[in-house]
This record gives sequence, C-alpha cells and structure tokens, in this order.
Amino acid sequence: MADPGDSSGASGASWLEKLKSYVRTQKGMILSAEIVVSLIVLICYAASMYGGYSAVAICEMIFAIVFFIIFMMELDKQFVLVNWMWTDLFRAGIGAVLYLITSLICVIGGAGDGARIAGGVFGLIAGLIFAYDTYTLFLQVRSTRQHTAASTEDRV
Repeated sequence: MADPGDSSGASGASWLEKLKSYVRTQKGMILSAEIVVSLIVLICYAASMYGGYSAVAICEMIFAIVFFIIFMMELDKQFVLVNWMWTDLFRAGIGAVLYLITSLICVIGGAGDGARIAGGVFGLIAGLIFAYDTYTLFLQVRSTRQHTAASTEDRV
C-alpha cells in the first residue's frame, strides 16, 4: 500500500524540479536577479538613517516573487483572463523607473550615510535589470503583435 506521506513528497519533488528548470530559463534568471538585488537594496536601505526608501524595494521584490511563482507554476496558462505579458511589462517598466529615480536621489543626497549610498548603487543595478526585463518583454510583445497582425484580404 502507498503511504500518504509519499504523495506529498512526490509533489514537493515536482515543485522543486519546476523551480530548478524555471531558474535555468532566461525569464527565470531575470526574475531571480530582480528578487536578489531587491533584497540587497532592502537591506541597505533598512540599515541607513533614512529607511523610507525601502518601500520601493519591498514592493518590487514582492511583485517579482509573485510573478516568479506564477510563471514557474505555469499559472499564466490557466488564468487566461489576464494578459500576463502586458502585466509583466508594466510591472518591470514601473519598477525600472521607480528604482532609477529613488536610487539617484539616494546616491546624490546620501552624503555621510554609506548604507544609503550602497542602497542607491544597488538600486541603480536593480533599475538596469528591470529595464532589461522591460526591453525583453517589449520585444516579445512586438513580435507577437506582428504575427497576429496578418492581413485577411485575398489578393492574388
């Protein structure tokens, strides 16, 4: 007879296999980098004298984790009501803009606060990662729009 504990172990193993295989994809690496750099920025901002800048890092890290789980578990294929590509494009674009603005403010005005400057520098790196994610998503959106915009006229 099968043990009830074995079935949960098998689903845990499949979840771990999905995680390992998704992290090896380009989108998985980008989302993983966004999560890790956002965590570093959060730690730096939390250690600085001005902890108010950590809100951007918290929000963007949570959004990246949510999208990582959605794409890893292939929930985007089950919930087709939401256009996940456009949603991810807006998430990454807004994240890039917010990180670049707050990081420039922290780097320029962070004299005497090393943690704030370090958070600003890592925030600039995070802004570049989010901008790269936006660029790759924009290319995907553009390529799918070109494929679906075929003419329906019958010309010979």
